[in-house]
Amino acid sequence: MIDRRRFLMWGAGGAGALGAAVLGGAGLVEAEVLPGKIRLDRALGRCGDVPAVPDARSTVREGTFRSAARGREVRMVIATPTPQPRGLPVVIALHGNGGTARDLLNLKVDRYLAKAVADGVPPFALVGVDGGETYWHRRANGDDPQKMITDEVLPRLAREGMRTGPADRIGLLGWSMGGYGALLTAAMLGPGRVAAVAASSPAIFGSYARAHAANARAYDDAADFDRNDLMRMLEPLSRVPAWIDCGRSDPFAPMVTKARGRLHPTPEGGMFEGCHDGAHWTRHTPGHLAFLGRHFR
Repeated sequence: MIDRRRFLMWGAGGAGALGAAVLGGAGLVEAEVLPGKIRLDRALGRCGDVPAVPDARSTVREGTFRSAARGREVRMVIATPTPQPRGLPVVIALHGNGGTARDLLNLKVDRYLAKAVADGVPPFALVGVDGGETYWHRRANGDDPQKMITDEVLPRLAREGMRTGPADRIGLLGWSMGGYGALLTAAMLGPGRVAAVAASSPAIFGSYARAHAANARAYDDAADFDRNDLMRMLEPLSRVPAWIDCGRSDPFAPMVTKARGRLHPTPEGGMFEGCHDGAHWTRHTPGHLAFLGRHFR
């Protein structure tokens, strides 16, 4: 995906609401789409605008810890609808390539969480953590973001009184690379550990050759792709309640459509007007949060 410094500009309305926010055109580069396509789609009205951000506020805390699983210092961001997080279930938010734990703040998901809970969605905590450019699976160099989540992040949250112990189930949320990572993690952990997963514009490739041509860092080699090919994991994924959405002008739309069609039952969400950008993700954030909260009742 694109370098973090090369943000997608959403136009006057979007920029006013969220600034030059995160990750926007990242997947376009991955899917070998010409750099100008996003501007053409916007000119034709295919991308849509960023909605107004809710006035509601969550309680946000940020910090860092040394991750043995990733072999580096990582940032963690926790957003809760109330100052007291004890007793809350948890949704782990997985960022896109080139992003960080703070993407849930950059996309204003913390604000939408507060609004959702005020409107009656069962409360939960949102937790973002740095996953680097790993595509959210163990890499040949030992960098293992999934182990970081299960063996480091969840125990830390449990010590703070959140519901992330071995007998508890978590939710997963992600965008682009993080959407793929959320689905991959849900398939690997299964329904005994994952209550529900919501993936927006998941970066799903149809083959290692396509993945390598679009982003040579996405997988170590063909064997790594095969081990983590989401299209081969649809049967275990089908046992986890899922929301999967994508914009019709998104370069990943064909693969997302194929994945949705092969999952039974059909996931909630759908294919909508929109592009691979923060405008699309933000428009569907209320649906993501309502879906996840419903599975914590």
